[in-house]
Amino acid sequence: MSVTTTTPDRRRGFRLLALDMNEIGLIVILLLLYFGFGATTNGFLSANNHLSLLRDAASIAIAAWAVTLIIIAGEIDVSVGPMVAFTSVCLAFMLKADVNVALAILAALAIGGALGTFAGSLRAYFGVPSFVATLGLWSALRGMSFFTTNALPVTFPDNAFLDILADNMFGIPTSAIVMLVLFAIFSFVSQKTAYGRSIFAVGGNANAAELCGINVARIRVLIFTTSGVMAALAGVLLTARLGSGNAGTASGLEFDVIAAVVIGGTALSGGRGSMLGTLLGVFVITLIGNGLVLRGINPFFQEVVRGVIIVAAVLANILVTRYRERRIFGAC
Repeated sequence: MSVTTTTPDRRRGFRLLALDMNEIGLIVILLLLYFGFGATTNGFLSANNHLSLLRDAASIAIAAWAVTLIIIAGEIDVSVGPMVAFTSVCLAFMLKADVNVALAILAALAIGGALGTFAGSLRAYFGVPSFVATLGLWSALRGMSFFTTNALPVTFPDNAFLDILADNMFGIPTSAIVMLVLFAIFSFVSQKTAYGRSIFAVGGNANAAELCGINVARIRVLIFTTSGVMAALAGVLLTARLGSGNAGTASGLEFDVIAAVVIGGTALSGGRGSMLGTLLGVFVITLIGNGLVLRGINPFFQEVVRGVIIVAAVLANILVTRYRERRIFGAC
């Protein structure tokens, strides 16, 4: 009787191969959505709509890069939408008070980072589940945004730098360029640095990571701090795009971000995920939303359609991944 064993390196290779299959499946879904909407929806293939797609994708993706790290670490952040709105309002108030634009943007990013650090500290040092910590932040920030603005947009004088952020560079929306630069940075950090490997280790088994010398509490604080800064950056870009700070902006963004990350193959249980998968997931979410709007689907029914397509996409990718793993391990 012979027993076939699988070394850790080979198992890691199988997981990576399965993840590649997930990404291939997402590319197929994207192509079907793109050509399906392109063939049936007026205006979908226009240049202006493509620019709009990139801007919408950037609004989701910039926050999604950090949330990918959070979910890989086995945590969750549901405060992204209100964080974007609150930092947008803070930035608008500062610009209205004639604060220097560079200082105002840095202050907005610092506010986002501080709020993220607060949520991460609750999780890391007090054992508060990340869902509860960020849900409390979600409610507090949304309420504070509406309270301070009386639910009215906060306008400010025209600003040349914000105009650049809202405009195009080399024919591409500035926000999309920021999105792609951050994609490269986060991909490098998650794959090529000790910090990135530590995040995967914490998500795989936090107790084992602690025994291996990884400061789990510090990792948890850092990923939430990063999420706060990225949400604030998304708020800055959204403020530039809208020309005002609005407490109601980015409503539901946290669900789009989490959906994009999960569609991209990041396991909610932690320990597995990739930035490329998240990027593909972001475009799936964006294409669905854009296509439904252009087709004039009832806004309330759009949520139903989007929900069904998202669940179907996630289920399809899970089934493909399991099938591939079963074939690989069955051959060993």
